[in-house]
Amino acid sequence: MPTEHLSFPRQHARTQRFTLGAPRAFTVAPDGSRVVFLRSASGTERAQALWVLDLEGDPHERPVADPAALLAGAGEQLSAAERARRERSREGGAGIVGYAVDEAVETAAFTLSGRLYVADLRPGGTSPAPVRQLDVPGPVIDPRPSPDGRYVAYTVRGALRVVAADGSGDRAVAEPEAESVTYGLAEFAAAEEMDRSRGFWWAPDSSALLVERADDAPVARWWIADPARPAAEPARVAYPSAGTPNAEVRLFAYPLDGAGRTEIGWDRKRYPYLARVGWDAHGPLLLVQSRDQRGQLYLAADPATGETRMVHADEDPRWLDLHAGAPARTPDGRLVRITDEGGARVLAVGDRPLTSDAFHVRGLLDVGADDLLVQVSAGPGAEEPETGEIHVLRVNELGTERVSTGAGVHGAVRGGPVTVLVSSTLERPGQRARVLREGEEIAVVASHAESPVIAPRPTLTRAGKSKIPAAVLLPSGYREGDGPLPVLLDPYGGPHGQRVLAAHNAHLTSQWFADQGFAVIVADGRGSPGHSPAWEKAIRHEFTATLDDQVEAVHALAEEFPLDLSRVSIRGWSYGGYLSALAVLRRPDVFHAGIAGAPVTDWRLYDTHYTERYLGDPAEADGEVYARNSLVTDEGLSAAANQHRPLMIVHGLADDNVVAAHTLRLSSALLAAGRPHEVLPLSGVTHMTPQEQVAENLLLLQVDFLKRSLGMA
Repeated sequence: MPTEHLSFPRQHARTQRFTLGAPRAFTVAPDGSRVVFLRSASGTERAQALWVLDLEGDPHERPVADPAALLAGAGEQLSAAERARRERSREGGAGIVGYAVDEAVETAAFTLSGRLYVADLRPGGTSPAPVRQLDVPGPVIDPRPSPDGRYVAYTVRGALRVVAADGSGDRAVAEPEAESVTYGLAEFAAAEEMDRSRGFWWAPDSSALLVERADDAPVARWWIADPARPAAEPARVAYPSAGTPNAEVRLFAYPLDGAGRTEIGWDRKRYPYLARVGWDAHGPLLLVQSRDQRGQLYLAADPATGETRMVHADEDPRWLDLHAGAPARTPDGRLVRITDEGGARVLAVGDRPLTSDAFHVRGLLDVGADDLLVQVSAGPGAEEPETGEIHVLRVNELGTERVSTGAGVHGAVRGGPVTVLVSSTLERPGQRARVLREGEEIAVVASHAESPVIAPRPTLTRAGKSKIPAAVLLPSGYREGDGPLPVLLDPYGGPHGQRVLAAHNAHLTSQWFADQGFAVIVADGRGSPGHSPAWEKAIRHEFTATLDDQVEAVHALAEEFPLDLSRVSIRGWSYGGYLSALAVLRRPDVFHAGIAGAPVTDWRLYDTHYTERYLGDPAEADGEVYARNSLVTDEGLSAAANQHRPLMIVHGLADDNVVAAHTLRLSSALLAAGRPHEVLPLSGVTHMTPQEQVAENLLLLQVDFLKRSLGMA
C-alpha cells in the first residue's frame, strides 16, 4: 500500500516509529576496510539482516546473513530468556537484532531463533560458507567471538560455554549450581538500569574470560499474569523493588585451558553494584558502585590472583551517573572517565579534565592512539544554548574539534581512519549515516526507512526564568488570527529521557497531535539530561519538581504562543505517565485532563538501582519522601487536590518493568475517593507497544479522550 494512503497512526505503528529499514548497530574494522551493520529490507519489514559495506576500491554494500534464508521461511522462535533480554533493551525488531565481532572485524557471531551462527565478514572469505550454523545446545544467548576469532563464547540456560569457530570442541566453562544462578548474563538491575547488557568479557589475547555469576535467590519473586488468558500460568520473575535485596553478583576469571577459576575480589558489601567491566591490554578494569550510588571505585584487577587495586574513587552527595563507553584507558594506560567537576560534566584523562564547561559530555565513543571521540551537548558555560543539539567532538590534550556540523543530533562509531557519523536534523526525516575517512565523506549507508506522511514544524526555545528547553508545535494549517488553541503537554520529563531534540522524527507524534487541533508543548525540565549536573540532580528526593517545571513552561510559553490555558491536557508514558497522573491529581488548577501510560504510581514498587538513586533507601529515607513522590500509598491517594479532572490510565498487563499493579492500585484509590477515571488494560503488552493495531489505536483513542475531556468533540 503506498505510504501516501496511510494515516500517520497506521504508518507510525507499522514502521515501528520509522526505525525499520534504517541501518543501525555499526562496527568499523580497525584497518578501515569495512563497516558492518544491521538493516531490514524495507520500512515495514521487522526482520533485520547483517550487512557489510566494503570500503576498498569503490564502496559497495553486500548482504552477509538474511534471516529469511537461514530459517528457510520458518517462523522465529524466542526463548523466555531472549524475550526478557529484548525487553530490557527495548528491542522491538526481529531477525538478527544484535551481533558481536572479533578484533579484526572478520568474524561475526549472532543468534537467530535461539541458534548460533558464525559469519565470515571478509569479501570472498576462505570459510566453507559465509554463514555457518554451529551445532551447540540451545537456546543460545549473546554469542561473542574471541578477539582472535578462533572461538565463540555464549550462554545457554544459565551456563557459559565456548566452542571453536569451526564448530568443534564445544564445552561448558561455567555451569549454574542452582536454579537461581546464571553465568555470563547481566542481572536485572544491570540490564534495566545500568545500561550493561553483557555478562562476560574476553581477554585481549583470547586466553581467558571474565564471567559474571549472578544469584537472584535473595530477590523477591513476583508473578506477572494475563487475566485475558486464565488458563495460562503466570510468569514468575525476580524483581528487586526499592529497599529489597538485589541479586548477588560476583566476577570470576576463567582461563580457557581449564586451569581453574579465580574470583575477582572487591568490597562487595560496600560496593555491591558491578556497573562496568572491561579488559584491555592493561588488564581488567572494573567500575563498582555503592548501593546509594554516592560512591564508586575504578579498580584494576589481576586475573591470575583475583586481587584488585584502586585506580580512582568518586563521591557525590547526590548520586554518580553511569556513562556510555566509560571508563576506559588510553593506549599508555591512563584512566579515561566522565566526571562532574566545577559544575560541568567533563572528560578526564588521568586527573586532568580535557573539556570545559562549554560542553556537557554525554558519552565516550572511541579511544584512539592520539585522541578521544565523545558525544556532547552545550554545557552551562556555552556561548549558545544549542537547544536540542547533540554533537560529536574530537578531544586531545591540545584542545577540542567538532566532528559533526550543522544543527542536529549526531553520533559516531570509529575504527582506525574511518568514522561512521550518524546524523538527524530538523529538516529531513530519519537519520543519515555518512562514512568518513580522515574527515572526508567516501560513502553513505543506504536507508530503506519510510518517509513520514506528515512533517513536524517544532519551534525550539527556552521557557520561563528557568530557561526550560521546550518545543512548541502548532497545527500545520494554523495561521495568526485563528485564536488560542487547546494545549497538550507531551513530555517524558524525567531522568534519561530527553525529548526536546533538533531531530525531525523526534517530533512526529507531537505534530500529529497538533494537527488534531492542539498546541503541543514538549518541555525537558529538571531531571532531564543534556545540560548540566545541577539540572539533572535537582530532583534528588523531589520528583515533584518535574511537575513544577511543566507548569512554569506552559505559563511562560502562553506569553508567546496561542495557548488556551482554560483547556490544558497532558499525556505521557512510563515516567511521562507518572508525570501526567501527578499533574491531574496535584495541579488540577492548571491541567484539565491527562493520559497516564504505564505510570509508576507507588515508588516502593519500582526497582532498586533507579528508585534509590533519586529517592534513597525507603528504610533510611525520610518517611515522607516516598509518600510525597508517589501517587498512592497504603492509605490511598497521596496529596491529591480536591478538584477532579478526567484521567485515562493505560497499561500493558505483561509489563515486567512497571508492573500492572501500579495502575490497579491507582485505579482502586481513585475509585475509593469517588473520582471518575478510565482504565485501558492491554492484554499481552509489555512496557513497549510494538503490536501494530495496538500502537495505532492507542493514538486514536487518546485523541478521542482528550477531545471529549476538553470539550472539543
